[in-house]
Amino acid sequence: MSSFLNASVGRKFLVSISGLFLIMFLAVHLTVNLFLIAGQEAYNLAAHFMATNPAIKVMEPLLAAGFLLHIAYSAFITFTNQGTRPQKYAMVDQRETSSWPSRNMFVLGFLILLFLVLHLSNFWYNMKFGEMTYIVYGGEEVQDAYSLVTGKFVIWWYALIYVAGAVFLGLHLVHGFASAFQTLGLSNHLWYRRLTVAGYIYAVIVAGGFALIPLWFLVGNLAG
Repeated sequence: MSSFLNASVGRKFLVSISGLFLIMFLAVHLTVNLFLIAGQEAYNLAAHFMATNPAIKVMEPLLAAGFLLHIAYSAFITFTNQGTRPQKYAMVDQRETSSWPSRNMFVLGFLILLFLVLHLSNFWYNMKFGEMTYIVYGGEEVQDAYSLVTGKFVIWWYALIYVAGAVFLGLHLVHGFASAFQTLGLSNHLWYRRLTVAGYIYAVIVAGGFALIPLWFLVGNLAG
């Protein structure tokens, strides 16, 4: 088992599995975040459910491990490939045979990592360890996560950083979605074309959804 994980195919397998795990997480995370548009009570209750659900508590360390695994092995594969690539390949123009996201997955991943650090420091850390205000709904006291989040999104430059983060994420998903399934064996031409289309659709939905939220509050604040 250890020899498989240390081999190139094993490392790519781990990147694909962790990537698919994170793709599923993004769908759940976006669904919860869209409750922001439904209003303060709807989002606070949704965030409270996620924070107190036993299943989610179990998933949190797995999610963290998935992120770390995906980042570490992706970086290792990238640097290893660069170190072992023959010099003659540097003369090959890949723009005609590959998309821009596929040629810049590591750069996009690094930008997403920077955005993730900002996101966690402003929201997750404050919700876990910061001084939060609380609101009572139906006799239950919950954190006012809505005010924390929307308070950031009415700041124009902060909202635009989030929109940029959503765009980087979407570009990363465009190639990563189909590539993950291809590594797991769905590599014939027909399936790869279908998965590529599905990847584009998923990337647009996720990136568009995450970009919509800060723009919704920024535009609303400017109009109000």
